[in-house]
Amino acid sequence: MNTFSLIYEQVARIPRGRVCTYGQIARLVGNPRLSRVVGYALKAAPDSLPCQRVVTKDGGLSDAFTPLGKETHRMLLEMEGVTFTPDGRVEMEKYFWAGV
Repeated sequence: MNTFSLIYEQVARIPRGRVCTYGQIARLVGNPRLSRVVGYALKAAPDSLPCQRVVTKDGGLSDAFTPLGKETHRMLLEMEGVTFTPDGRVEMEKYFWAGV
């Protein structure tokens, strides 16, 4: 199985209303140094994959979502019930999913 497929498997496991980090996905696929590769994989991911559930280690959002970047990312997470800090980051202590 290739690396992108392993990443997609882990992202598909993230429960609705929870988030995981790029680094945690990398750890779950067996190589904690692949955080950047996780980002590349998600950019090429099938539309059915819940990529919105992956955020930065501090709960930051991605500009890669169309059409409005971080605003779109936030809206998709809000639709799942995820809430944010006053500065716009996901409340990680409340929504982080470790995958184990």
